[in-house]
This record gives sequence, C-alpha cells and structure tokens, in this order.
Amino acid sequence: MSLFKIFDTAATALAAQSVRMNVTASNMANADTISSSVNETYRARYPVFQAVLREQMAFGDDHAAEGVRVLGIVEGAAPPRAEYRPDHPQADDEGYIFRPNINMVEQMTDMISASRSFQSNIEVINASKQMMQRTLQLGQG
Repeated sequence: MSLFKIFDTAATALAAQSVRMNVTASNMANADTISSSVNETYRARYPVFQAVLREQMAFGDDHAAEGVRVLGIVEGAAPPRAEYRPDHPQADDEGYIFRPNINMVEQMTDMISASRSFQSNIEVINASKQMMQRTLQLGQG
C-alpha cells in the first residue's frame, strides 16, 4: 500500500464518521418530538457502513480493506412509544400521542464512538504525515 493511500483511507473513515455524527445529532434533536399518528412519528436512523476493497494488485494482496463508505441510512425497527395524554393538543381521537423510538443512552454511546473513531483517524493522518516528514529528513545532515 502506498503511503499516500493512507490519507485516502483515513479520509473515507472521516467522511463516514461525519455522517454517523450527523445522523446521531438528528436523532437526538428529534428525541422529544411528538406526533398524533404512528406514521408521522420520527424514527431513529442509523447509517450502514460498507468496506471498500482494493482492486487486485500485482502483489497478490487483493481484498485488503481500503476504506469505508456509507451504504445507506436505515430506520430503527422499534415502534414509536404511545403515551396516553388526552389533554395534549396533538393527541389522536383515542387520546394518545406518539414519541420517537429513540434511546438517548444509545445515541450518546453512538456519538462518543463516532467521535473517538474520528479522532483516531485524525491521529492516523498525523502519524503518517510525521513519518513522511522524517523520511524526507533522512538525507539531511
């Protein structure tokens, strides 16, 4: 693997983790929204990542991971939470309001995980940059 490919690989991870943080922030922002029907209720969303594999090279080192990409964003399978609140202005005919299927502890864990992964890839870029700089300085007195 070329040393320059490290930057490309880390960049794909940074982009993927950025999408993950945006989706998690969206989930957290909508955690307290209320709806009068199940179909209109916000549902937690999650990004799905896929490994990007390197094309077969002359070295025989095929199928080595070269990065990650966001394959798509899916909605959580858990149903919205129904709450009996007949006095609420958005209550349906039976007196229920519906809240999103968002678990704030899970969302915070995802946000911390995405943040740590983002920081780790920044460290990969910085370490690679330092290695390149040190390599260039080898011939200097």
